[in-house]
Amino acid sequence: MSDLTELRDRMRTFTEERDWDQFHDPKSLILALVGEVGELAELFQWLPADTARDRAQEPHLHQRTGEELADVLLYLIRLADVLDIDLAQAALHKLEDSTTRFPPKNFHGQAPEKH
Repeated sequence: MSDLTELRDRMRTFTEERDWDQFHDPKSLILALVGEVGELAELFQWLPADTARDRAQEPHLHQRTGEELADVLLYLIRLADVLDIDLAQAALHKLEDSTTRFPPKNFHGQAPEKH
């Protein structure tokens, strides 16, 4: 069993035990996910980019970052479950597609341009 499958199943149980499925429509889960991403962004909002990685290792910020990342992950897994999307498979497919679209010989050390 994959870790994502275990998390999905535990989220299902958590939701069912509280009768919260009624609140877990796709729109509400997307808004909750956006809110959690906002809380994660808030932790880094005013940190200089060149020191953010080092600052994120400070105990309090490291703990808070982990908490917010966990919230994002759990809402994302729950949204995928509600929409019947195999998140691990979708991520693998996306990574394979990106590997083809951005070969290292053409993109090494370069960010792709937006089109």
